[in-house]
Amino acid sequence: MIKIHDLYFKPFLTATQINDAVNNLAYQLNRDLANKKPIFLGILNGSYMVMADLTRKFNHDCEIAFLRASSYEGTSSTGELVETLNVDIDLTDRTVVIVEDIVDTGLTVDMLSRKLLKHNPTALHVATLFLKPEVYNRELKIDFVGLNIENKFVVGYGMDYDNLGRNLPELYVQTQRMKNIVLFGPPGAGKGTQAERLKEKYGLVHISTGDVFRYNIKNGTELGTLAKSFMDKGNLVPDEVTIKMLNAEVEKTPDAAGFIFDGFPRTNAQAKALDELLSSKGSEIAGMVALEVDDEVLVNRLLERGKASGRPDDANEGVIRDRIAVYYKQTAPLKDYYMAQNKYHGVDGVGALDEITARLSVEFDKL
Repeated sequence: MIKIHDLYFKPFLTATQINDAVNNLAYQLNRDLANKKPIFLGILNGSYMVMADLTRKFNHDCEIAFLRASSYEGTSSTGELVETLNVDIDLTDRTVVIVEDIVDTGLTVDMLSRKLLKHNPTALHVATLFLKPEVYNRELKIDFVGLNIENKFVVGYGMDYDNLGRNLPELYVQTQRMKNIVLFGPPGAGKGTQAERLKEKYGLVHISTGDVFRYNIKNGTELGTLAKSFMDKGNLVPDEVTIKMLNAEVEKTPDAAGFIFDGFPRTNAQAKALDELLSSKGSEIAGMVALEVDDEVLVNRLLERGKASGRPDDANEGVIRDRIAVYYKQTAPLKDYYMAQNKYHGVDGVGALDEITARLSVEFDKL
């Protein structure tokens, strides 16, 4: 992921994929205009890269000219065409090809075509490297298209966001920077309750590892069946299986503003695996926010919860203390892992629910 001005962008098309689109466009032009001695009319500033690459791949005589025109400001069309340069070549009785880097609404090429027809060319064509068919609905025919793409704002390969990004050899698409947070805390700290509150406040997706396991096992998914095979033998489910489950959950909401991870990671190895998973999606963990609660408060909370829920693991004080001890033993290195990255944020987890939510919110706002 990269940042340009105030926006974030993630990889969309590689240089190889762009080159394939240029080759496709060049093939069409070579096929249809071999003996036409066309004038390629590039629209500045966006088309300078595709003009250079495309004309090198045109195997016949041609001329090149440029015109500056734009209907964009920031990330959206202004609805008005701005034209600041006149054509510096005679178009009369010539085959003219308007070359665009990208066509979405088609405002620019539509209005330019009307203007250029007044110069009496024999034929006027439009060639664009990229076309957004979802939003293009004008009568003007786009004669040559390198590649159809989805309707998203892109930068790179000549295209910009407020004049930056044109020099990038790949194409990037605008995206939100996810706020991915690990909500941490011992048994009885209230992670689940607070996660539900915070996900609503910040528009995040709450992923509880326990819920994910129960869903996959109950519904007999491939991963659930695999996890159950380990659990039935009394073995721990391998991290690889857990990560695949989490990946499936993340991919259910690819446009999410971010995720609250509850119950995972529990070890350094799991934390590294989660980092790799998010990195593959152009994201990362923003921070670990941990509820810090005294052991005696935890024990009393869980005993009270056991009376209401009937859960056997919350009804026995000895079992509760063992669970808390295991938590500290397993997760202490994890705290160090995030502290080393300046991503650990401890929060007092004692008090009324609203008070704790407010404290957590202070840390979430920082992230």
